[in-house]
Amino acid sequence: MNYIGKLEELERDFDAIEAKMADPSMQKNLRELQTLAKRHSQLQPVVDKFREYRKIARDVEEAKSLAYGSDPEMAELAREELAEKEPLLESVEQQIKVLLLPKDPNDEKSVIMEIRGGAGGEEAALFGADLFRMYSRFAEREGWKIEVLDYNETGIGGYKEIIFRIDGNGVYSKLKFESGVHRVQRVPATEAGGRVHTSTATVAVLPEAEDVEVEISTEDLKIDTYRSSGAGGQYVNMTDSAVRITHIPTGIVVTCQDERSQLKNRVKAMAYLRAKLYDAQLQKQNDELASERRGQIGTGDRSERIRTYNYSQNRITDHRIGVTLYKLDQYLDGDLYDLVDAMTVADQTERLHTIEAE
Repeated sequence: MNYIGKLEELERDFDAIEAKMADPSMQKNLRELQTLAKRHSQLQPVVDKFREYRKIARDVEEAKSLAYGSDPEMAELAREELAEKEPLLESVEQQIKVLLLPKDPNDEKSVIMEIRGGAGGEEAALFGADLFRMYSRFAEREGWKIEVLDYNETGIGGYKEIIFRIDGNGVYSKLKFESGVHRVQRVPATEAGGRVHTSTATVAVLPEAEDVEVEISTEDLKIDTYRSSGAGGQYVNMTDSAVRITHIPTGIVVTCQDERSQLKNRVKAMAYLRAKLYDAQLQKQNDELASERRGQIGTGDRSERIRTYNYSQNRITDHRIGVTLYKLDQYLDGDLYDLVDAMTVADQTERLHTIEAE
C-alpha cells in the first residue's frame, strides 16, 4: 500500500489518545474526555484493520521465504499458506481503502423525509402511505424516533404528501440513497377489474441542519397560523395551532400541524425550513451532485425511477445498481438492509475508482 505512512500516523494518534484517556486526571475534564472518546471510536476501525493487515503481510513474507526453500514439506505448506493469505491481504487492503474514504459530514445526522404521491392518483397516494409505513418499520428496527411534521391524507388512507423527521444516530448514512422516484406495479385496491397499474411516489431525504450551518434572519420570514386538519370529530383542533413559514428570499414554504401546541409546531417547522435551506446549499456547492439529485427526485412521471416494487412477483429492483430481490414483502416490513448495504458498497466502489483514477 502506498499510504502506509498515513496509517502509521493514525496509529500513533490512536495510541496517544488511549494513553491520554487512561490518565486519571482526565476524569475531571468530561468534555475533553468525550471529545477524545469520539475520536478514539472514529480511529479504532481503521487502526484495527491496519494491524490485521500488518500481521497478514508478515505471514505472507515469511511464507514467501519458505515457499522455495530446500525443505520440500515446508515449501508445500508455505505455498498453501500463500494461496490462503494473499487473497486475504488484498481483501483487507480494500477494506482499509474504504475506511480511509472521506466521510460524508452529514452521515451521522437525523433527517427530514418527504414522500409525495406522483403519477397514479389515489393509488399513488396509497403507495406513498405504504412507503411511509416501510420507513417507519425500518426506523423501529434501528431504534430511531419518528415525528410527523405535516401530511395531506386522502379519504381511503393514502397520503398525497407526508413530511416526517427521523431522529437517531447515522440516519442519513442509511437513508440518503432513498431519494428519488419509486415505482409500484400492482392491482390497486381501488381497481375492480383486477388490472395491474403502475404508479409512482417521490421520496426526498434531507439532512437536518444546525443553526450555525444555516443563517436565517427573522426579517426574511412570513409566519402564518391556521387551524390544523384532522380526522374529524374530537380530533379536529379548534385552535390556530398549525404553522406555515415562508422564507421570502427563496420562496420555500414549510408547514407543521402535528402538535396541538402552536409553539411546538413552530419549532418543528423551523427545523424543516433549516433542512430545506441546508439541502439547497449542498446542491449549490456541488453542481454535479445537485444535477444527480434533481434527476432522482424527478417529477413523479413513470419514465423516471430509481426503484420498482412489483407485488405480483414479490420483486423489488433498484435500477441504479441493477440489483433485484424477490423479497418485497420483507422489504415493505422494514427489512431494508440488503439494498441499503448494496447502495453503500456501490457508492464506496465508485468513490474508490474516482480517487484511483486521479
